[in-house]
Amino acid sequence: MKTFLADKDGYYGEFGGAYIPEILHQCVEDLKNTYLKVLESKKFQDEYLSLLRDYVGRPSPLYHAKRLSAKYGCKIYLKREDLNHTGSHKINNTIGQILVARHMGKKRIIAETGAGQHGVATATVCALMDMECVVYMGKTDIERQHINVEKMKMLGATVIPVTSGNMTLKDATNEAIRDWCCDPANTFYIIGSVVGPHPYPDMVSRLQSVISKEIKRQLMEKEDRDYPDYLIACVGGGSNAAGTVYHYVDDMRTKIVLAEAGGLGVTTGMTAATIQLGKTGIIHGARTYVIQNEDGQIEEPYSISAGLDYPGIGPIHANLAAKNRASVIAVNDDEAIKAAFELTRLEGIIPALESAHALGALNKFSFPPNSLVVLTVSGRGDKDIHTYLGDNSQTINL
Repeated sequence: MKTFLADKDGYYGEFGGAYIPEILHQCVEDLKNTYLKVLESKKFQDEYLSLLRDYVGRPSPLYHAKRLSAKYGCKIYLKREDLNHTGSHKINNTIGQILVARHMGKKRIIAETGAGQHGVATATVCALMDMECVVYMGKTDIERQHINVEKMKMLGATVIPVTSGNMTLKDATNEAIRDWCCDPANTFYIIGSVVGPHPYPDMVSRLQSVISKEIKRQLMEKEDRDYPDYLIACVGGGSNAAGTVYHYVDDMRTKIVLAEAGGLGVTTGMTAATIQLGKTGIIHGARTYVIQNEDGQIEEPYSISAGLDYPGIGPIHANLAAKNRASVIAVNDDEAIKAAFELTRLEGIIPALESAHALGALNKFSFPPNSLVVLTVSGRGDKDIHTYLGDNSQTINL
């Protein structure tokens, strides 16, 4: 049967795989040979689901946004990942990966972070499991996500500023991989998105698939059907989107809409619209779409959102776009901020800037009347208040 999920070698169509330095071959191979056995074991499932319930606070609500629905002429449900412990979907993944790390006898955890939500989630589970935690974060992102940096430090993590390149997510990932190369035997790299070498995209997708699993059950309770007409999520690396669509990718009744960061505009050179501008290449161990110049050198991305400021995309999403399974919409900075204020004023929910890009896709898409739409609010906007306050001239016509 044809599927849009990964094959046994970690490929989504032509995208994926593991393109890694020789020094990392053994630890990636060990993880590849271990992760499914652990994830599918009863011991893991019992502990993982218990922590999701009692520590994270799952299931996250599926909320009928009535005023937002009235504005856009369809029935919109918001999947409230912003209500999780630590404020985003990232905790679903870090709890699962640290249980895998513990099973493999690893004692030292490293991570990369952009918006800081993955860094906070990683630092949180390291505190919970009494493990050393080192988080790499671009200097630019440290300055614009100061609150999350202080949270990580309070949780006991060492936050290392990265000053190469744009000093954002791509550069933090580069440094984390360099660290991993120096001590592969003792170090477990908790990657925060569906990027990197196989098995990471598949492992992270599986851990985040709790989102779509809950959506199916919650829709059945609320609508007496377990699928929506449309699923909408923002994509940077794409973990919240992968979790949102996981149980629906092969169900053609549901249309998938991915919102990527347009920055100042797709044609301005100041953008992170990877799927629209990218060409097939290798980044951080996987073949996917990459924003690159004619010589194949990676171009520096830009987005007002630190979590979407990445020049690649998860191979699952590259394949969904290439096979026309997903519609991809670029949402610019100003459109995302307007959408954030709109949700705040209409529903009393302040979304993360990343999630605001998904919301910004609503007025760029024509939904047939009575469409059932599920949009994932991947995180809450506490971390972005300074950015929102800097744009307090916003006037929203409600």
